Amino acid sequence: MYPERVVSGMRPTGAMHLGHYHGALKNWIKLQAELPCLFFVADWHALTTHYNDPGIIESSVWEMLVDWLAAGVDPSQATLFIQSKVPEHAELHLLLSMAAPLAWLERVPAYKDQQEKLKDRDLATYGFLGYPLLQAADVLIYRASQVPVGDDQVPHIEMMRDIARRFNHLYGKEKGFEEKALEAVRKLGSKRAKMYTELRSEFQQQGRVDALDQAHALLSDAQNLSMIDRERLFGYLEGSRKLILVEPQVKLAAISRLPGVDGQKMSKSYGNAVGLREDPESVTKKIRTMTTDPARIRRTDTGEPEKCPVWQLHQAYSDIRTRAWVYQGCTSAGIGCLECKQLVIDAIIKEQEPMRERAQQYLDDPSLVRAIVADGCDKARKLAQETMRDVREAMGLSYT
Repeated sequence: MYPERVVSGMRPTGAMHLGHYHGALKNWIKLQAELPCLFFVADWHALTTHYNDPGIIESSVWEMLVDWLAAGVDPSQATLFIQSKVPEHAELHLLLSMAAPLAWLERVPAYKDQQEKLKDRDLATYGFLGYPLLQAADVLIYRASQVPVGDDQVPHIEMMRDIARRFNHLYGKEKGFEEKALEAVRKLGSKRAKMYTELRSEFQQQGRVDALDQAHALLSDAQNLSMIDRERLFGYLEGSRKLILVEPQVKLAAISRLPGVDGQKMSKSYGNAVGLREDPESVTKKIRTMTTDPARIRRTDTGEPEKCPVWQLHQAYSDIRTRAWVYQGCTSAGIGCLECKQLVIDAIIKEQEPMRERAQQYLDDPSLVRAIVADGCDKARKLAQETMRDVREAMGLSYT
């Protein structure tokens, strides 16, 4: 089995906002201390909707990277790189497209949804239709085990799993595979070989997922197997194919949706966002004018927190005790909306202070960011090249 690895990326949209932080970056920061992580700027993805105006992409790339570093993404723990600097992404995308059913791309929920939202742009292009396949290549090329995303991206991860499974089925054939797999089973030793065989049978005949998990754990602990034998035995568990691409799992953020000042999902395109490094005066002004429960017209009116976007911010910024005080005060008209909002304002400003401090060194010396990215691109490309060697070999493209 391939080592545990986390991969995630973002389109370069320039400066980040609090929705990005709580919906993605906070999760990245937690994961980077637990597992090897690769985080990339998806600049090719930006071209799917801005192919006619690519000039805005470059500045957005560097601005976003500064915000990642300001938020706490640590280049000593995680690999940061730019998608287009690892051309193997494009090669895998091309090869996957040869066998990807068109209907799979057309059924992605975001495809029609984005076409509706972005009617002012011509999105009748293959780049836009095929971007979920490029997303799949971005993740599969690193054989990622986990992908941290918001709940709106879950269908994309499910499609990645389908693509990986289809690729393994089509190209994971190996001459004499079963004989080689049985020989690898014997290398486990009699006790482990018997356990492996029983677990494989329980999974294939009874569909017991727990048996598959136990077999994976057994193989992970086996010290006397070569990488190729381990790979064969993982494939043999589920059928008669070698695993070339890994099926990634979803890692959801604790808070996937943060409201903007108008109550809609926070988004720069809606003009309702609070920036990650926005100055305190601007933060205060925006939150103080934020939409609240429409039933609270006067200070003496009681409210329902569940109908108030500010209450959603309290879920991200306030502890249990504070939320209980706010809930009681709102439903009894014991506190006014400005009192409720001030707690959020204070929490946001406190959260942003270290971000502004961390960002300053990169703003003072932009070469620091470029050095981090150059190093990250080298590391990412080495991993991508390893996968592509296996992919080319499996597809019969390793000509000598």
